[in-house]
Amino acid sequence: MSLVLDAAAQDLLFREARSANTFSDEPVTEEQIQAIYDLVKFGPTAFNQTPLRITLVRSPEARERLVAHMAEGNRAKTAAAPLVAILSADNEFHEELPQLLPHFPQAKDAFFSERPVREQSALVNASLQAAYFIIGIRAAGLAAGPMTGADFAGLQKEFLDADHTPVMVVNIGKPGEDAWFPRSPRLELDQVITTV
Repeated sequence: MSLVLDAAAQDLLFREARSANTFSDEPVTEEQIQAIYDLVKFGPTAFNQTPLRITLVRSPEARERLVAHMAEGNRAKTAAAPLVAILSADNEFHEELPQLLPHFPQAKDAFFSERPVREQSALVNASLQAAYFIIGIRAAGLAAGPMTGADFAGLQKEFLDADHTPVMVVNIGKPGEDAWFPRSPRLELDQVITTV
């Protein structure tokens, strides 16, 4: 059975896409970011909670501060990428639930009144949204370089606050020379799917 999405789009979003390790110096515009967000904001989350927050690191001074918190192997590519985004989970996402879930505004207090519950839900759903963001970057004809190799406590202190938990850092731009490592293996269907 074939997919509805045409083969070129499948390749762009999945089969040919890789995490980029080098980037050209072509800038990533605010219009591109707007288009990416306008697409990926429709990805589903539990209770439509949308806890993902995106901090765009554009200034040289902020980039220097960010690079200092990256793992050694991620520093050079983060310093050179046209744009870098810090993705975080807003642990106070429940404050927007009456707006985002108008048919069930009481969900804010019925399910998310306790901070540990919010933190767990925010992390899971912001991670979902981070995946949508990566796919959106690819849909814009750009490459993404998502990374979790960083001092997250340092990132939180430097760029966020106690209510925002870092999820990942994503380098964004047009791929540069030798941007890709060889494709790594993937598990086959029978290694992943169990039918009961």
